[in-house]
Amino acid sequence: MKLVLLGPPGAGKGTLATLIKDELGIMHISTGDMLREEMKSGSDLGNEVKQYVESGALVPDEVVIKIIENKLTSDEQVAKGFMLDGFPRTEAQAEELDKILEKIGKSIDYSFYMDASLEVVLQRLTGRRICRDCGAIFHMTNMPPKEAGKCDSCGGEIYQRPDDNEETIKKRMDVYGENTAPVVEYYAGQGKLKKVNADQSTDELFDEMMANVNADKKANQD
Repeated sequence: MKLVLLGPPGAGKGTLATLIKDELGIMHISTGDMLREEMKSGSDLGNEVKQYVESGALVPDEVVIKIIENKLTSDEQVAKGFMLDGFPRTEAQAEELDKILEKIGKSIDYSFYMDASLEVVLQRLTGRRICRDCGAIFHMTNMPPKEAGKCDSCGGEIYQRPDDNEETIKKRMDVYGENTAPVVEYYAGQGKLKKVNADQSTDELFDEMMANVNADKKANQD
């Protein structure tokens, strides 16, 4: 199965993707993770990416597309199915993705659009904290660390991402909405879009998405 997860920052794509990966046994391809790895490397490309991310702007298409194409054409696990998280974010990226997949004889089965409100996104992201060492994620309200400032898993320092502040989040939401509305329409036009309510809890959202997947499987079997 080949899926695309669409949704604004804070919609819960990363958490949900982990559950879907475990349930369906498919690869989780997170452009956010790949871009953060590039930033951490300190390369020229990583420093360029960092400037875009910390200002709340989108990373240019040509940079993201190159990273995605390398992954889809070089990783053998792609053959077992995959889920794209954070890509495509523009209609141009969606079109390029179809071209990349056509080269390897694949296509997207469908795209889930995780619709989340600004109020919920702000609550989730302003409270988010991340471990510098192991990447574990905490939330100051929903899942605070046992000891202030320290990771429960490895004892590393937990911090707030520079872009997890209200002003930048609002800007990211505006940018996301402007650029991604055409992507939603793109997949809707292909009959591959499934809209789900991302304001609900992770368990409720997961159940809704799997109900969609199972309904499609049953329809195809019939």
